[in-house]
Amino acid sequence: MIPVDYMAKRICGSPDWLKALNVVDIYSVSACISEYFINDYIPLWKHNGFWLFDSPVIIRAVAQENSIDLDGCSLFYYEAHELEFAEEGWRPFSPEPSLPTSIVQPAQKRLEGFDVVTFEVGRSPDCSPLSCNGLAEELRTNSHCLFESFYEAETSLGSGEFRGCEPGPYRIFAVYSVDWP
Repeated sequence: MIPVDYMAKRICGSPDWLKALNVVDIYSVSACISEYFINDYIPLWKHNGFWLFDSPVIIRAVAQENSIDLDGCSLFYYEAHELEFAEEGWRPFSPEPSLPTSIVQPAQKRLEGFDVVTFEVGRSPDCSPLSCNGLAEELRTNSHCLFESFYEAETSLGSGEFRGCEPGPYRIFAVYSVDWP
């Protein structure tokens, strides 16, 4: 796993339409259900080559510059598998080279689970099919709508469980909650 970025999110409870009884809330990497603290951050050009943020300090600065209240936002730190899964199989991916990437590692982090995220455009996260497409109704997830282990995420991708959900490629993310500094 490689460090890729941070994001502040407003965590939502499990939506009524998602019939996965064990899911309490949505910690997915995508913003389809639990939204990012800011809707459209890309034009600000404060993100790194993985298309999220290098540190909580940058997130706080963006929030302040855009008069966004971070109260109620949870802070997440992400690591990603070095390979992404595409139609032809596993292949490497890397950050956008024209954007500086200098991720500050958190002093402490709590592993919440593993998400599978689509990157159809190849930049920022698109969808998390476990929540966005309701795959958590068919596949075993934890209370945050995440796989418990990397192995479960990798095996589900390799066995075709995500076929027909959203266009890939797919990346596996370790989702960590971290305290605000």
